[in-house]
Amino acid sequence: MPINKRNLAVSIILSIVTCGIYGIYWFVVLTDDAKNVSGDVQGASGGVAFLLTLVTCGIYGFYWAYKQGERIDYAKSMRGIPSGSSNILYLVLAIFGLYIVVYILVQDSLNKISDIDMTMNGGNGPMYNGPMNGPMNNGPM
Repeated sequence: MPINKRNLAVSIILSIVTCGIYGIYWFVVLTDDAKNVSGDVQGASGGVAFLLTLVTCGIYGFYWAYKQGERIDYAKSMRGIPSGSSNILYLVLAIFGLYIVVYILVQDSLNKISDIDMTMNGGNGPMYNGPMNGPMNNGPM
């Protein structure tokens, strides 16, 4: 299933104008898209991640940010894109309350991954559709 590219400026403006309601939607779709491009079949869906963040009073959000970095790095490495330690960067940004920056960085990476998938796979969606056999498949979330 191909992921939708999202305009960063529009997403930021909608998050501000809707007093964070669009930000919740963006959180859910970012989680689902990162999960799909990395092939992480065991990870929490966007809705579950949002509920866990609410129930834990935001503590799960730190784990979410770290996990998003792992997923993005894994998806990039599967496509031959150089990747670093996004998980640490996203976690540090989350600790300082800069989740919007994490959203922007994740969306930017997903947009690039989508471009590569469309170019390399003839517009037929993601290059990878099966369960992962790597570090992402090591637990229920």
